[in-house]
Amino acid sequence: MSFNFIVMAVKFLFLMVQVYMAREIKTGEIVALKKIRMDNEREGFPITAIREIKILKKLHHENVIKLKEIVTSQGPEKDDIGKPDDNKYKGGIYMVFEYMDHDLTGLADRPGIRFTVPQIKCYMRQLLTGLHYCHINQVLHRDIKGSNLLIDNEGNLKLADFGLARSFSNEHQSNLTNRPEQLNKIFELCGAPDEVNWPGVSKIPWYNNFKPTRPMKRRLREVFRHFDRHALELLERMLALDPAQRISAKDALDAEYFWTDPPPCDPKSLPKYESSHEFQTKKKRQQQRQHEENAKRQKLQHPQPHSRLPPIQQSGARPQMRTGPNQSMHGSQPPVTGPGHYGRPRGPPVGPGRYPSSGTSGGYNHQSHGGQGGGGYGSGPYPPQGRAPPYPSSGMPGGAPRGGGSGYGVGAPNYPQGGPYGGSGAGRGSNMMGGNRNQQYGWQQ
Repeated sequence: MSFNFIVMAVKFLFLMVQVYMAREIKTGEIVALKKIRMDNEREGFPITAIREIKILKKLHHENVIKLKEIVTSQGPEKDDIGKPDDNKYKGGIYMVFEYMDHDLTGLADRPGIRFTVPQIKCYMRQLLTGLHYCHINQVLHRDIKGSNLLIDNEGNLKLADFGLARSFSNEHQSNLTNRPEQLNKIFELCGAPDEVNWPGVSKIPWYNNFKPTRPMKRRLREVFRHFDRHALELLERMLALDPAQRISAKDALDAEYFWTDPPPCDPKSLPKYESSHEFQTKKKRQQQRQHEENAKRQKLQHPQPHSRLPPIQQSGARPQMRTGPNQSMHGSQPPVTGPGHYGRPRGPPVGPGRYPSSGTSGGYNHQSHGGQGGGGYGSGPYPPQGRAPPYPSSGMPGGAPRGGGSGYGVGAPNYPQGGPYGGSGAGRGSNMMGGNRNQQYGWQQ
């Protein structure tokens, strides 16, 4: 490309959208280039792109994506599969945005990622702040979803993709409905609108055309029953069917959810992640699904032999018989017997035992299991059974758990006491650093 940018990577290719990661030659700044598709336009510049550019030019907020400039490249241009663009313009037109490391969908789909409550509140507050700014500037986004919420490694969230956004005016009523085909999804969660939960709804134009054909009850509290009380109350008010009862973005920012513990965290305190976008995680899921299907298909085509089939015997060889508990193989040593159910373990026939003597008798099936009052595996060289910790009994108040034994050994421990892991107190020893663990390591509450 000839316009002062070097394309570094393709960040997004989906349907009619192409986004590239690029570096500006003069400043070295990393930016995102969104290509305006012209191949299907017969009447000049796309009206959707004009509308998006016009809206973004008047929005300047820390929680709204920043449109830096519009640039062009000299042709001939090629599309994402290497074919020349079939349009009458020789070059391409690109919208230059500030670069964001993630979108919310891609970040949430990363393996092992689990957002904390302060982190969720931090993202939610930024989302509502950006929406409130758009509404006071008479702009409806109309396409809020995870892939359109961009996040950088400083924890900042920004609204993006205003291709479906519309400007509105209080003086002029206009049709601002985006996707009526999604009404059924709303009804399944929020219930069917009627005169009880939305007075006057039956007088709205097209009500009879879009009302559900079967009764639907509100299931919001059932679906999100794992939410805490304040989060559920906020969600109920945000998803009220009656517009007169529905909370605005401004009022939502003042909800109890954001003012109760734990509070929203500082964006700069959030962890930094590897770049994650929806198309990347979706591609990984598709590859994983394809890998599982191939493995299943290969398993059906090449079944493994049954593991219980007997081995093939050589001609003239005598089959080996499985020995019973009172039988022995030819030429083998007789079993070792002794006190207890299983006898003594194999080892040197003479010399001191491997374990100190417990002074009790009894076998594996002794009535006193778990070292509770004696017993254990057997007498002499066997340790008491149970889960006593490897500390001396005098160091643990109340004796060892699950029994009165002294652990796996006797005598003094083979490590120094009095340090952060020793001491005669209960628990894990003294706190050498002071404060609780959240204060020591900076963990989020």
